[in-house]
Amino acid sequence: MCGLLGFLSADQRAGDVVDAVTAAGRCMRHRGPDEFGRSWHDADLAMTFNRLSFIDIEHAHQPLRWGPPENPERYALTFNGEVYNYLELRAQLAEEFGAEFRTEGDGEPIVAGFHHWGIDGVLPRLRGMFAFAIWDTERRELTLARDPFGIKPLYVATGTKGTVFSSEKKSVLALADEAGLEPGVDARAVQHYTVLQYVPEPESLHRGIRRLESGCYATVAPGGTVEGRRYFEPRFPVKPVTGGLESAEAKAVYRDIADALRDSVKMHMRADVTVGSFLSGGIDSTAVAALAIQHNPDLITITTGFQREGYSEVDVAAESAEAIGARHVIKTVSPEEFRDAIPAIVWYLDDPVADPSLVPLYYLAKEARKHVKVVLSGEGADELFGGYTIYKEPLSLAPFDRLPAWARRTAGRIGDRMPEGQRGKSLLQRGSIPLEERYYGNARSFNDAQLQAVLRDFRPEWTHTDVTAPIYAKTRGWGPVERMQHLDQFTWLRGDILVKADKMTMANSLELRVPFLDKEVFRVAETLPADLKLAGGTSKYALRRALEEIIPPHVLHRKKLGFPVPLRHWLAGPELYDWARQTIEDSQTDEFIDRRAVLAMLDEHKAKASEGWPGGTDHSRRIWTVLVFMVWHGIFVEDRIHPQIEEPVYPVRL
Repeated sequence: MCGLLGFLSADQRAGDVVDAVTAAGRCMRHRGPDEFGRSWHDADLAMTFNRLSFIDIEHAHQPLRWGPPENPERYALTFNGEVYNYLELRAQLAEEFGAEFRTEGDGEPIVAGFHHWGIDGVLPRLRGMFAFAIWDTERRELTLARDPFGIKPLYVATGTKGTVFSSEKKSVLALADEAGLEPGVDARAVQHYTVLQYVPEPESLHRGIRRLESGCYATVAPGGTVEGRRYFEPRFPVKPVTGGLESAEAKAVYRDIADALRDSVKMHMRADVTVGSFLSGGIDSTAVAALAIQHNPDLITITTGFQREGYSEVDVAAESAEAIGARHVIKTVSPEEFRDAIPAIVWYLDDPVADPSLVPLYYLAKEARKHVKVVLSGEGADELFGGYTIYKEPLSLAPFDRLPAWARRTAGRIGDRMPEGQRGKSLLQRGSIPLEERYYGNARSFNDAQLQAVLRDFRPEWTHTDVTAPIYAKTRGWGPVERMQHLDQFTWLRGDILVKADKMTMANSLELRVPFLDKEVFRVAETLPADLKLAGGTSKYALRRALEEIIPPHVLHRKKLGFPVPLRHWLAGPELYDWARQTIEDSQTDEFIDRRAVLAMLDEHKAKASEGWPGGTDHSRRIWTVLVFMVWHGIFVEDRIHPQIEEPVYPVRL
């Protein structure tokens, strides 16, 4: 779990820029305060690394050199993440090839596996989260790779002078001149952000700076460009269960899920430091904590919430912690803390993400880092096991699928004419639209008309289908729920959930591990019969059944809440209204945003608060989406906002 940065020179200038590379790595020192500023270079490549150490703390330094006996320093590795099955891989490589290792860490098995099995052979064997770069000094080739789900980030950019790759975009920007980059703001990515509330992979808001996609690798030579090749394609084939929910087949599925999760948590507990667990009060995090405490009886669980009623799960989380016997820590976030952290949070993000739960997650990670260095969490369970309420939508809209096209269009027109807020309007509108156009993930705020009023240069061809159509094309013939799950893995999961998880924990030099996003857990989830996902009128039915003997009964069937934020109330009140208005007025985003339209939206939101925001006048998520972009623009484009970034307070060894 660290921060990597490298520059592949197009003209053998790596030795001339190694100091610049080392300096550029310093702006992400929060990712690795245990060791930062360690660099290596040859004529073609310069690498630097910031380490947050967990395994073989005293010896497994990076950049790491490894090679076979005839050339023991053939390869150079920088590696962000954890490979949990590294012990098994080391044993297998030693037995099959006589591979020798100089450390006890999890980096050398990656390089040794790369050497003996090749990139296509080693990647499917890795069980963990990772982004890595391997430089082959003999073939003069750089190989970049990311884990199957995109838990760990990897930015890449190729300019006239070379290619930069990094765990964080701010380090790429710091090397723009050295690489010959001209990273202006990408208007297409801005519109995608306002539609989706995150920047979809592989884009970033800067032209020419992209992310190597999840489940992909690339091989590039000096002077070449990075072209990703997919090695992992999640699939959810439709398979009905025979015999019903209590059949022997169904019960075997429940056992398989429980066994896979037990094994995953056991593997994710591997570390030479103390491991804690986030605990929101829902079934996912509670299941992970309940299994983790079997391996660490002194487990610490951490949760967060707000003082406003209805926006906190701290009581339920505390009950869950007590039920499993964990020591529990609570962090309550005040409105002032929420507001004050926004500039720093956006700086850590690199690209805007308009998910207000980022703020409590940031404080949750900050509190956790006072007690532990690693935490487990429940991300990924909803996407793998059918946990979102929206996955039930195909059931409610099934009657529309039997209507002829003209009848569906008529229903849609009737819905369009109905007043905002009238019962049945949304059903008619959604039922008239095909799934590929209707569903684009969980983050939906602006419709096209609202977006045209706010964006200066709205382009209809840059709407959500621009992003989702290629993903849907791979799932023709699947069931609608499976298609939605697949889409969420390539959009919401890796664009919002995993970005905020990585960036907010790394901002506090804390490692986050996600046992649900494990290849062995996925192996069970991908074959889950469709009618076991949403059976009995509930989501994640099979997972709930699998967890019946693992988590407390009062949590098992609770409605999902997560870390809700009282944003609608605060934007209409003294907590955030004045800050929001000042942010809009000060912003220099007129090239992209009609600030008068945003101010009008803010004032209407405030004016309608006393009425409970009737008829779609709750603009909080739309306003927040624009505000986060404005803060981002103020930091990375205008150079007007300068967040106060704390120095890591943990031991540093240069």
